[in-house]
Amino acid sequence: MKNLVSAVCCVALCCLPAVAQKKHAMKGGAAMTDQQFVDFAAQTDMTEANLGQLAATNASAQAVKDYAQTLVTDHTNDYNQVSAIAAKAGLTVPKGLDAEHQRMVAPFEKLKGAAFDRRYAQEMIAGHTKAVSIYTKESNDAQNADLKSYASQTLPTLNKHLDGAKDLSKAKPAGKK
Repeated sequence: MKNLVSAVCCVALCCLPAVAQKKHAMKGGAAMTDQQFVDFAAQTDMTEANLGQLAATNASAQAVKDYAQTLVTDHTNDYNQVSAIAAKAGLTVPKGLDAEHQRMVAPFEKLKGAAFDRRYAQEMIAGHTKAVSIYTKESNDAQNADLKSYASQTLPTLNKHLDGAKDLSKAKPAGKK
């Protein structure tokens, strides 16, 4: 039993640097590769568009529906833009949501009304906070000049989305104005 515990501890200790390195890279430590940034941007755009389409039928507040429609439009345009830049740079663009992003969307399919509105606003704040951080870093560190420019040009829109999500989270539920 002692040997088993020792072995488990050794394996865990050996894995820690890899886990820390991955978290460090995603939290702004090491720069993303251009391919990683394209993957992040495309997955984010597709997720935002999917959630925005769900909001059209599942949200109760008109402000949430209007905000979501803005995100569908903006993130669809962003996806098309990053796709064109990636193609020019010889990078691949995901065509559908990966498992991680499908797991993010799935709970929203079951939510309706005010519960959807609250969760949607929270997710938009979290998602756009992360996106602003990554796009800011890429606007400085991207290897490809076109991706660097794209990240810089997209930041004001992402900040506008973040501010809008914060406003939604402060709004009173529908019917209680």
